[in-house]
Amino acid sequence: MRPTETPLALLAAACLLGTCALPRAEETRSRERLFLGSMGLSERPRPAANRLPRRDVPSEIWRMFRRSESNRARESDPCTVSEYGVRGNIIRYVQDQGALVSGWSGSCPACLEKPLYFNLSVLQPVELLSLAQLEIKFHWKLLQGPRALSMTLYKVIRATLRGADPKASRRLVLSQSVPVHPEPTSVTMDLTPLAESWRKPGRNYGLLLELLPLAGDAGEELLPFRPGNALPLEPAFTLPLIRASLVAVSLNPHQCRSRQRRSAVHLPVTPSNVCRARRLYIDFKDVGWQDWIIAPQGYLANYCHGECPFPLSESLNGTNHAILQTLVHSLDPHVTPQPCCVPVRLSPISMLYYDNNDNVVLRHYQDMVVDECGCR
Repeated sequence: MRPTETPLALLAAACLLGTCALPRAEETRSRERLFLGSMGLSERPRPAANRLPRRDVPSEIWRMFRRSESNRARESDPCTVSEYGVRGNIIRYVQDQGALVSGWSGSCPACLEKPLYFNLSVLQPVELLSLAQLEIKFHWKLLQGPRALSMTLYKVIRATLRGADPKASRRLVLSQSVPVHPEPTSVTMDLTPLAESWRKPGRNYGLLLELLPLAGDAGEELLPFRPGNALPLEPAFTLPLIRASLVAVSLNPHQCRSRQRRSAVHLPVTPSNVCRARRLYIDFKDVGWQDWIIAPQGYLANYCHGECPFPLSESLNGTNHAILQTLVHSLDPHVTPQPCCVPVRLSPISMLYYDNNDNVVLRHYQDMVVDECGCR
């Protein structure tokens, strides 16, 4: 270092190059990690929207989100999913990551096979799985053809070695006929015990769906699929578009604390320097989260600010300790501070967002909105 190059001069030069902003940027990232951790997220979700078409939000989860927003005003339990009748504060629509329709299998040449795979590593270890409901939707593009399909669903218990019988590595889960209609057809079933086992490392080999067209009113005759996506004598029949998702409802007990509900308290008009709730709107676009948060675009968080003067009025919601503290403070303000203005009643919000796997997640968070302040 030359004598004229003082540390202060080097710091000024660094600031001109923009490097003095690094500590501030790191502080911002640290605060972001802290806030995401309070939301039960290990990191900021980064959906693959730039690489893949963004998945549409299912209409069912939109309805649940809107219902949760309206229920918040009535202080309903945010840790119960009434639509499914189970405990939970996180609802995920885990999308199928299995391959596309694989075609005609060696074990069943007349069948059409579709592997299904749902990655449940997105659930954190602390989460308790309350429900895992499989939904398979068939979308048809035909006006004539078979009236029903024979649908068989297997769970895959291990990887199939080359040359081995694939039937030895699967177990039957469901077998039923599916009617063919011009409108989409849906099949749902509860897979909670199986999905719970998938959370253990090395246990998730997914499912296998087999389809076989049925002919006749009784559905006793089997018709094979043929290459070219058409059935014999039924050229108008094409393969169905298969979409599968797993609705996973889980409960994070750390974010669901039971507490006594309180009736709303309407604060009288008070001077601005007295403890009360102040308006604070958080816009997720301002913090750069609009790429993964679907709804809401922001929310009214509010905050508490103001003095707790002696004597404490009833509207300031002071505890006995706070009342005594204000009395002592009035006698000797240099030794004893005033009580603090803090939230005494908070309400939850619901958030709809994409996770790293582009799954749509509906999550309920307690204690996010300051409804009432008091002196403590």
